Amino acid sequence: MQNNRHSPENRTAIDHLKFWLLAAICALLACSASISAASDTLVMGIFPRFDAVETNRMFQPLARHLSTVLGREVVVETAKDFESFWSGVAQKRYDLVHFNQYHYLKSHKDFGYQVIAKNIEQGEDTLGAAILVRSDSNIQSIADLKGKKVIFGGDRRAMQAYVIATYLLRKGGLKKGDYLEEFSKNPPNAVMATFFKQADAAGAGDHALKIPSLAKQIDTKQMRYLATSEPLPHLPWAVKGEMPRELRAKIQLALINLNNSSEGKGVLARIGYDGFTGASNADYDKHRQIIKEVLGEEY
Repeated sequence: MQNNRHSPENRTAIDHLKFWLLAAICALLACSASISAASDTLVMGIFPRFDAVETNRMFQPLARHLSTVLGREVVVETAKDFESFWSGVAQKRYDLVHFNQYHYLKSHKDFGYQVIAKNIEQGEDTLGAAILVRSDSNIQSIADLKGKKVIFGGDRRAMQAYVIATYLLRKGGLKKGDYLEEFSKNPPNAVMATFFKQADAAGAGDHALKIPSLAKQIDTKQMRYLATSEPLPHLPWAVKGEMPRELRAKIQLALINLNNSSEGKGVLARIGYDGFTGASNADYDKHRQIIKEVLGEEY
């Protein structure tokens, strides 16, 4: 007997097949949309200038603001230390990155990151390094640190707290081995260690004693600057080299324009910065020179 393809049994089988084909197509579309949405998310990496909890609290408002302006999700990724942060940079996990100057120059050479802006803090778009001691210390010059313990904030890739601070020691007549090097998690911790007499001096930025979170933990009036460097271009913000120019320009404009709205000023207040201004790769040529002299690395 010839099978009737229009029989109720065949129609049911065909309907079932259509249903599963439609379900499979919908699943593929949903998966595709999910992947597309994930790829639209921008990861903002922040170097460990402060501890991870404080960093996350400070920069979440900026991430939310950028999400609104750019029309795509921006998430903050913090790191517990410089090693963890650099791992994220090397893996190109960050789309937008807040660097110190050393990290920017190395990432520009090795991974193609492009600077778009730099900080304005305390009314200035420059930042230097400093060697700090307790106010009651009998250390009056760099030479007096011979045989003493100097603690640096971060590691040997910390631009202000180690590289330029070491440059100050070299200019003051000390060479490697003339003093004991130690490291703390970040510059504020280095200052605190010196305050509590766990070290004789600290390497940090020349604005270290103006950091609000530090002033809540120690009496900064009991600390003084032993030496400071010349002012140099401030901390940079950079994006992946392969980021489309249009998106790069939008992010740069969003940062620079923060001071032009009440919402943007609120974001800056949470971070503790005065604002951002444009920056170019050539701005950091002096840092290149200091890095070469202290570390022997060329960028």
